[in-house]
Amino acid sequence: MRRKDREMDKNFAFTIIDKCEYGFLSSINSDSTPYCVPISIVREENTIYFHCAHDGKKTDNMRQNPKVCLSFVGDTNIPPEKFTTEYESAVISGIATEILEDSEKTRALKLLCLKQTPSNMHNFTQAIEQSLKRTAVWIIEITEVTGKRKKYDQNGKEMKFGRME
Repeated sequence: MRRKDREMDKNFAFTIIDKCEYGFLSSINSDSTPYCVPISIVREENTIYFHCAHDGKKTDNMRQNPKVCLSFVGDTNIPPEKFTTEYESAVISGIATEILEDSEKTRALKLLCLKQTPSNMHNFTQAIEQSLKRTAVWIIEITEVTGKRKKYDQNGKEMKFGRME
C-alpha cells in the first residue's frame, strides 16, 4: 500500500466488507486478461461466500486460476470545501474453490440470505428446493486483507495512521 498513513487494521477492513451489499471480484482468464464483476457476498471469519451460475466467464476463470481479488467501497463523501473525496475501502486476495456438497452449499446460501434478505427467510427452504441444483456456490479463503480510509475530523484535520474519531 502506497499511502501507509491511510492504512487501517484488519478489523476495520472486515467492517467495511461486512456492511457492503456487494464487492467487485477480479479474476484472470487463460490468456492473462483480467475480468472484474460485482458479486453479492457474505463473510464468515476468514472466508467469503458467493453464489453464481455454474457456467460463465467468472467460473471459467476461477476454475483455471483460483487466485482472485475482491474490492469493496464503504462510505464516501465529497467535502464541498475541498477538492478531494473521503472514503473507506477494503481489498482482499484469496483462493476461490467451488463448493460441491449440497449441505455446505445450503449453509453458505443461508448465510448469504440472512445478510441480504433477512425478512424473507421464511421462504428459504422452498427456494433452496427449487434452485440448489442450478446454483453454484464458491468460497474464497482470504490470504490477505487491507483496509484504507481518508477521513477528516470535525476540525477539518485528516485522521491518519488508523486514528478513529
